[in-house]
Amino acid sequence: MFYKFVQVFIGFFVKIIYRIEVLGIENIPVEEKRLIVCGNHKSNLDPVTLSAIFPRQIHWMAKKELFQYKVLGDFLNKMGAFPVDRNNNDLKAVKTALKILKNEDVLGIFPEATRVSEIDYTRIKSGVALIAQKTNSEVLPVFIEGDYKPFRKNRIYFRKPVKINKEIKYSNEELENISQDIMRMVYGDEIKWKLL
Repeated sequence: MFYKFVQVFIGFFVKIIYRIEVLGIENIPVEEKRLIVCGNHKSNLDPVTLSAIFPRQIHWMAKKELFQYKVLGDFLNKMGAFPVDRNNNDLKAVKTALKILKNEDVLGIFPEATRVSEIDYTRIKSGVALIAQKTNSEVLPVFIEGDYKPFRKNRIYFRKPVKINKEIKYSNEELENISQDIMRMVYGDEIKWKLL
């Protein structure tokens, strides 16, 4: 109930102020099944915007620094977000992500790990592909276009979802390559490794 209230309340202002246009909405799976929303990261408004327009609750993996402030941390917890240490292998965050997906919920990840202005696929690690394969989850690539300038159009592109073959035992390097190709899909680039 709390999430829905915030989603409707904040979503109303986000859609009006930033004139959000949604494209590819037909690519959002209609079934209530485990799903990873995977997008580019330009602004702190990215998770707010995506949560405002997405039909299901998204449990965002968020940098741990946001949870250091009690009021903000409590709010994020109520919204279903959870902290991740971006500088280390955070097993607790991975376990939380796996649990969310095994409960048939939606996980939100920004694989670039920080806000970026230039594409650098070498920054992308194996995390998205690893979690998706372990939980047999679909990945929904999402591209956010715009600078969040008030009353100027911003666009959200939902690409076609992809699924990683759970029967294949990929190496860590191959999982990194798959994660990088997922980000290429996000940006609308041609995939390189073709392991999907």
